[in-house]
Amino acid sequence: MLESPARPDDMNYYLVTELPGPTWDRSRPRREQLGWDEHAAFVDGLAEQGVVVLGGPLGDPDFGPALLVVAAHSVEEVHEHLAADPWLDTILAVESVQRWSVWLGRFGS
Repeated sequence: MLESPARPDDMNYYLVTELPGPTWDRSRPRREQLGWDEHAAFVDGLAEQGVVVLGGPLGDPDFGPALLVVAAHSVEEVHEHLAADPWLDTILAVESVQRWSVWLGRFGS
């Protein structure tokens, strides 16, 4: 059985939906967008820190929106974590951040 990552009791999960932003090149798939390596390194770093618990594209992996499950204390903290993403507000735009109450199942790796 997969176990939940260790997190303080006041930590919550948030669902972050990201859509292609204003400079997304619609002729290129996701991993061929300008600055992919920097964006991937940034998000991988958040995952290594336990901030991003799960993440990836929805539907079409090359052009669909992306969903992140983020562990944080508040919506503001989610935005603070994402602020240094080199794709933020250019290649990707945050459509929504919603608190997610997980009642069933477990996260783990």
